[in-house]
Amino acid sequence: MIREENQVFHLDTKNTSYIFGVLPTGQLEHMYYGRKLTLTGDGVGALREKHAFAPGNSICYDQEHLQYSLEDVMLEASAYGKGDIREPFVELVHEDGSSTCDFQYDSFEISRTKRDLNGLPGSYDASGEVWQLCVRLKDSRYHQELELYYWVYEEADVISRSARLIHEGSGELTVKRLMSLQLDLPQNTYNLHYFSGAWAREMRKNVVPIRSGKFVNASFTGTTSNRANSFIMLAKEHTTEEAGECMGFHLIYSGNHYEAAEVNAYGKTRLVTGINPRGFAFVLGPGEEFVAPEAVMCYSAEGFNGLSQRLHGFINEHIVRGEWKKKERPILLNSWEAAYFNINESRLLSLAKAAKEVGVELFVMDDGWFGERNDDSHSLGDWQENQKKLPGGLKGLCEKINQLGLEFGIWVEPEMVNENSNLYREHPEWVLEIPGHPHSEGRNQRVLNLSMPEVQDFLIREMSRVFSSANIAYVKWDMNRIFSDVFGQNLPANRQGEIAHRYVLGLYRCMKELTERFPHILFEGCASGGNRFDLGMLCYFPQIWASDNTDALCRSEIQNGLSYGYPLSSFSAHVSSCPNHQTLRTTPLETRFGVASFGVLGYECNFCDLKKEELEEIRQQIEIYKKWRRVLQYGVFYRGRSFSDGGNTSALLGEEGNLQEWICVDSDQSQAVGLLAQRLVIPNQTYGEFHPKGLADDKIYHFCNRELKYNVKHFGDLVNTVAPIHIKQDSLLHNVVAKFVKMDGETEEYVLPGSVLNYGGVKLKQTFGATGYNEETRYFPDFGSRIYFMEETK
Repeated sequence: MIREENQVFHLDTKNTSYIFGVLPTGQLEHMYYGRKLTLTGDGVGALREKHAFAPGNSICYDQEHLQYSLEDVMLEASAYGKGDIREPFVELVHEDGSSTCDFQYDSFEISRTKRDLNGLPGSYDASGEVWQLCVRLKDSRYHQELELYYWVYEEADVISRSARLIHEGSGELTVKRLMSLQLDLPQNTYNLHYFSGAWAREMRKNVVPIRSGKFVNASFTGTTSNRANSFIMLAKEHTTEEAGECMGFHLIYSGNHYEAAEVNAYGKTRLVTGINPRGFAFVLGPGEEFVAPEAVMCYSAEGFNGLSQRLHGFINEHIVRGEWKKKERPILLNSWEAAYFNINESRLLSLAKAAKEVGVELFVMDDGWFGERNDDSHSLGDWQENQKKLPGGLKGLCEKINQLGLEFGIWVEPEMVNENSNLYREHPEWVLEIPGHPHSEGRNQRVLNLSMPEVQDFLIREMSRVFSSANIAYVKWDMNRIFSDVFGQNLPANRQGEIAHRYVLGLYRCMKELTERFPHILFEGCASGGNRFDLGMLCYFPQIWASDNTDALCRSEIQNGLSYGYPLSSFSAHVSSCPNHQTLRTTPLETRFGVASFGVLGYECNFCDLKKEELEEIRQQIEIYKKWRRVLQYGVFYRGRSFSDGGNTSALLGEEGNLQEWICVDSDQSQAVGLLAQRLVIPNQTYGEFHPKGLADDKIYHFCNRELKYNVKHFGDLVNTVAPIHIKQDSLLHNVVAKFVKMDGETEEYVLPGSVLNYGGVKLKQTFGATGYNEETRYFPDFGSRIYFMEETK
């Protein structure tokens, strides 16, 4: 709900309040964001900051308000020139060369209709109604208007923001920055939590105290980037998963972004988020406007789990849209790690047949199917089937896959082009490059200039032709490099600073058009894995490939990081072969499945080469996932203990940083699935426990694990402590014994109240500690894991 009283604006969600008002100087003063307030009596007066004299060595706003220095005021939107020297919300260069801006309050409007964002995606409500507040500010000297937009999603406990700048003056106006959100807080007691990384190691959670100075989290790659995701959190120092104050911030944008947290000389904290001003300059003519991307903010007093659950609900309900919004996602087999570029119809059909036999629902043909695509240096941009590999084309292969009882999907990379391609030879002017200069390439490819309408039209036309050429149910949309030599031949020299943003707008036009033309297709975003993972992409593609790294240990940390800001239904995760192709690490198949289950499950290995017992294990895994799929994809998610708690090493006789604990609970609390994973074995540490969360205290649950059997070879030559004859390692006899003798795993089974599970947990059967093994012992090796199931029983 939104209301205004005496130039004070109250934005209320179910559990939070956001309050700001107009200062005597005409600026907007931020007054409060946090737990929901009931403001009666002198409540508003208590929240206003008091000013009698400006601080020493500061700038007074004007002679009528000598008590106000904008450097020492909490503002909703700031600018340079009038005394505020902190990170600005808006930065302009006027026709006369001045950069001073003085936006003062003019008017407001409250409505239930959300305005369009001029080609940018944004949040929405299925009812078509969203609480909207527009506050208009004007710079009367330079004749500019700044509109601040606020949208309130009451049940989701989310408020989102954007801004619109209208050039009402004469001549050219250069926009150097227009942020999406500014939040000023009265104290410097916050820690900034951000998620950094690189290719194959995305979303590593970091924490930095913000006590003085400035910290910047930003991308200049042309994408959201795997180096610095645009999702960040501010939290009080002692906030945990279960308790404490924290705030989360998303940017609904897929290009260069910028988040800065700054503490000024007076202990006030400012956070801004929006388009990265580095390299950005957007020129406006008289009457033209610029709209900033939408930013999302959420507050929780129930720790990080409370924050994540609010954001997960908001994204699933108000960001993801279309046919696949709440639909269970299919289990797929992707051909990439099984064959790479070396594909043909026969090989693909063999993989698909093996996939069908174990219960896979969707077969995906990855890279290598078009043009002369036998490596990554050829044919991007030439989207005609390679007839030698696919004699019947996409249609012929798709029909054969469908006849097996599988859906069919393909891989594309529409935004890119190889220099060695017909498209590049025909249209070199369609590429981001500086004519006549050597180009710095990534992955042997160049970036199509999507700021050009004719390039957008080509992409939409070609992809429409491909997607309609067969019964295609799924598309993996990849983008395998970052930007370099950013220059567009379609714009003059003084407008080259617009290219990166116009590229993103062009991409959004393409995705919007194609997803509307093909609503039945499940689109999955990808950019060398997680190089473009953001809410802008999720407005069009309901899921994104989290990382090219499929190693279970790495993936558990990547997915744990993602879970802070993104729901499990938004990221896909695959079980791959071992040794893993990215790390050469070998992890148990059960752990690979367990980690991938807490996401959209898929497989990416050569089923034709697997042993019968491995295929049988996968068949059982898929059967289990199908039963619990809705809980795992759309349930309420809780983090417990985390690998990130203790860095990369474990306490010698403790579990800090050595265990990962996840729980998904159905919305009615009737079912739950939990995962307990271990990094490394700690010698002679046999005690273990599992801590469920989110169950109904008064319900009775059946708690159990999977009944597993283990290969006797996992125990090495310890077999000789019980064998009547000596068995040599890896001998014929050893292999025969392993074929017929399996070691029973432990069974955990209880019927008990939810309150016991929530607060007491389950003390598990002891792990192997080198003093004996039987069915009452938990085989829990390096990188071991267990999945636990909880189901209400009458």
